[in-house]
Amino acid sequence: MKKKPLLTLTLAAGLAVSTLGAPAIFATPVESQQTQPFNVFDKKVLNQINVDNIYNNIDYLAQTPRVAGTEAEQNAIRFVKEKFESYGYKTELQEFQFYGYTAPTTVELTIDGYEGELNPLSFTYGMDGNVTAPLEFVGLGTKAELAGKDLTGKIALVQRGSISFADKVLNAAEAGATGVIIYNNTAGVINGTLGGPDEDYVPVVSVTQEVGQALVEALKTEAKTATINIEGAEGGMRTSHNVIATKAPTNKNKATGGIVALGAHHDSVAGAPGANDDASGTAMTLELARVLKDIPTNTELRFITFGAEELGLIGSRYYTSQLSEDEKNRFVGYFNLDMVGSRDAGHLVINVADGQPNIVSDTAQSSSARLNGEPTPFELGGSSDHVPFTEAGIAAASFIHRPLEPWYHTPEDTIDKISKEKLQDVAEIVGTAIYELVRPENQGPKANKGKAQKLPHLYSEQQVQ
Repeated sequence: MKKKPLLTLTLAAGLAVSTLGAPAIFATPVESQQTQPFNVFDKKVLNQINVDNIYNNIDYLAQTPRVAGTEAEQNAIRFVKEKFESYGYKTELQEFQFYGYTAPTTVELTIDGYEGELNPLSFTYGMDGNVTAPLEFVGLGTKAELAGKDLTGKIALVQRGSISFADKVLNAAEAGATGVIIYNNTAGVINGTLGGPDEDYVPVVSVTQEVGQALVEALKTEAKTATINIEGAEGGMRTSHNVIATKAPTNKNKATGGIVALGAHHDSVAGAPGANDDASGTAMTLELARVLKDIPTNTELRFITFGAEELGLIGSRYYTSQLSEDEKNRFVGYFNLDMVGSRDAGHLVINVADGQPNIVSDTAQSSSARLNGEPTPFELGGSSDHVPFTEAGIAAASFIHRPLEPWYHTPEDTIDKISKEKLQDVAEIVGTAIYELVRPENQGPKANKGKAQKLPHLYSEQQVQ
């Protein structure tokens, strides 16, 4: 997921280092440690990072799409587990079941009298169907707009915006529509999802803003008949796994009792090799696990790769649901890596699901200020595996470059688009931030469990736009 933000609000592009700096917040109150340069500790991590390891693991993972529940995803899971174990980690596979979806093989749209290219796309969880009916424009497809409207035997033309794609389809179906066409409210295509299965869906496709506006204008002067044909969509229960590698504190006498975790998702969308999304985050998680394995620490470390993220953060939601209350209370923070290596994406940002700075974003900003001269900005944003941690009351943040590359969720998300410079930068920022929290010279920050909350609108980026 992960992902174009549902909401973007730059909150702290230039926060002062004196406010967020690691010495001010996390330094142990021992005079010798207060006066010692923090780059001494940073170098324990910086000197060990090998960006070629990250790049080569991306290359291996991105040979084929890794759709959740498929053999390709299972191969990726085995690869990650074996890598963790080769570094000496105790590793477990956490199995979970989910409703899986296979995209249709055929997506067709014809409209009488329209001579341009329609190029329709399907929605994840959309159903098969073949319907021909008069076309009617119904605005945004809200309940208010459809109140009293009879769409029986018609295909509804709907503009993107205001409510989720699923609600647009269900509202139109409730009014009698036999199909739905959703057109974009901005340039580009819609790679959308309905968020989950529903027996009340009718066949739905998306088209571009240009096509949609042309149809709206045409309907002002003459009636149009449309045909939607979707074949090959398939849904059912499937199995995936989270991969969890754990490192106990090396100095048990000074152990803080806390937990710090780093993770990414190992699945990709159908048709996309997912080099950046998210083989980059998975490979970086592996490399930082290797780097931190033999460095002394006073806090439990967990390295996790999640399955079925692209279908709605399913793996990470399952993982957090299985945490005991004791674990939740001991969790200091979770660092999430999602799309951290594309040469064609924008600048690094830190996404926080509730819009509030926390120990993860603060510590990472301190690291980036020390390494790069300024703190990485953070934004309100979801659509990745930090969201379920936030819902569980655990401090969490996700690292991503924005704006996204043009080949996000496409077959062009391949290894040749990956920047070693960007990989190095993110690995350094996140690696030193994690080490700042768990190094034995630091007494260790106390876990500060937040309020549990529900953020389902942040599970999938295209569900609400």
